Amino acid sequence: MTTTESTPVDNGVAVEQLLGAREAFGQQPAAGQFTWKAGSEWVHGSEAVSTVSNYFGLGEEQSHPEAHSVTTDHPTIFGATDNGASPPELMLMGLAGCLTAGIASVSQNWGIKLNSVNASIEGDMDLAGILGVDANVRNGFSAIRVRYEIDADAERADIEAVVAQSQKRSAVFDVITNPTVVTVEVG
Repeated sequence: MTTTESTPVDNGVAVEQLLGAREAFGQQPAAGQFTWKAGSEWVHGSEAVSTVSNYFGLGEEQSHPEAHSVTTDHPTIFGATDNGASPPELMLMGLAGCLTAGIASVSQNWGIKLNSVNASIEGDMDLAGILGVDANVRNGFSAIRVRYEIDADAERADIEAVVAQSQKRSAVFDVITNPTVVTVEVG
């Protein structure tokens, strides 16, 4: 593998800032404790608008320069209006986005110039669980497949190592593949 010292590349990632943050969080672990936040407002039927605007990090509240919103809905075959991606599709999009960002970051850090990165992602789900047809069928995905087509100035083994490192460091991959404590309350 190459390094940024021997082969300067620009994949658009400020890797120096990422490495600086890693060093700083190693020295002050409390600064690395982040709480990501989102809100969701029901619109009609199965449509909702979810928004992120602030989060907690570096020991204090932080704000995005502007709020980001996503509309979720269900397909018309479920009697919905299909005004947005379904929540499971949005989760797949989050996984693809997280892994792809990791590929760009790792490639930048390792001095690998990316020409193109394209992902296709599929998740299998048996709706008998969600619809209450069969209590023995889980509600979520039974399998997820991610496939990358990457054109980079690197050997295949190096590209595979970049993808493996991205997967190893992906927050969304971790949430999907490991149990996470989730609490739900009614206020």
